[in-house]
Amino acid sequence: MKFVHVMTLGACRYVSAHRGTVADTLGVPAESRWPGGAVPEDLVVFEAAGPRAQLYFDPRTVRAGIVTCGGLCPGLNNVIRSLFLELHYAYGAAEVYGFRWGYRGLDARTGAEPVLLTQEAVDDIHKEGGTILGTSRGPVDVDAALDNLERRKINMLFCVGGDGTQRGALALHERARSRGYQLAVVGIPKTIDNDIKYVTHTFGFLTAVEEARRVIDSAHVEARSVLNGVSLVKVMGREAGFIACGATIASQDVNFCLIPEVPFKLEGEGGFLAALTQRLAARRHAVIVVAEGAGQELINGSAGGYDASGNVKLKDIGQFLRMAISEYCAARGIALTLRYFDPSYQIRSQPADSEDAQLCDRFARNAVHAGMAGKTGVVIGCIGENFVHVPMDMVVGAQKRVDPHGELWHAVLASTGQR
Repeated sequence: MKFVHVMTLGACRYVSAHRGTVADTLGVPAESRWPGGAVPEDLVVFEAAGPRAQLYFDPRTVRAGIVTCGGLCPGLNNVIRSLFLELHYAYGAAEVYGFRWGYRGLDARTGAEPVLLTQEAVDDIHKEGGTILGTSRGPVDVDAALDNLERRKINMLFCVGGDGTQRGALALHERARSRGYQLAVVGIPKTIDNDIKYVTHTFGFLTAVEEARRVIDSAHVEARSVLNGVSLVKVMGREAGFIACGATIASQDVNFCLIPEVPFKLEGEGGFLAALTQRLAARRHAVIVVAEGAGQELINGSAGGYDASGNVKLKDIGQFLRMAISEYCAARGIALTLRYFDPSYQIRSQPADSEDAQLCDRFARNAVHAGMAGKTGVVIGCIGENFVHVPMDMVVGAQKRVDPHGELWHAVLASTGQR
């Protein structure tokens, strides 16, 4: 068994007035199920997150910064608000700044002036989608950012974002350490795709599933209202099909769910198009949900390089399937009415639902507890109901995927009837 401690800036000399403190020795296993019931020898156990009895920082001297990066996701404003409330009311931090436009805002040469957050500034932001701080994709100029943060006497930085954001946060943490700059860098994992390892549910994912289900409900009505009606719904999921799977199971009206983790044939015996026409012959309508990263190997050509975050630009599986279905049915004299839905921007710009709002609050408050205790180079993880401290280098590049042999995919197959 390996107990994973995270780095701290130094000895914790200040007594915390926070209730319900947690000891660094309290651990949470990274896995909850083991084949055969035997606990594996290489089991990873993380520090439990939560308020510590002793603090590294005198709260009255804390000048904290918050930055939101990457694509939009339900709950970003909730996280900003809860970070401020915990810093301001629970600990009495001196000042909390919001840096504008993602990592771009950390660079004084290109960023706007940071916003001094107040109770009035964050009052109602949790009711809105997006982020009041703005966001952007792309790397951080580490030295320029640290120069700016040090000049402003920022000693705690909360980085809200996905894999690329945490990669940048890790670089900031490592360079600050080499410079002798006492900066606590704490990551809050954000990806609507729910594909970060050691995080059972990232915030925004549950809202995305609910909003995707609403779209699927409309798609089902459209499909069954006409003869040979086919509704094709594309949802987010570059490399992981969690949203597609979750929305499919929640809807129970999907006939085909296509995800990146499960390759599929397009034509020939046992292919998707043959199965679709068999479905139309039997039931006269069909609903298809496809994750954006599914079937990339079926599409000829290149999407054209990389985005600002270094991700390979995906080819459009939705438009590809739309054309393939139309041509396949036309060649066989099958008249159909095809409706195409791509609600990605609509979904990611929604405010958080009640479950995600609670999750955002817990991520944010645990991040503040970690920062106050001088934890650095750490991401707040979530294993089941337990929040934990995960070293950033264990999160970066360690993505989570749908298990084609697991319970989730089995539930998809049972609800759709696909094979």
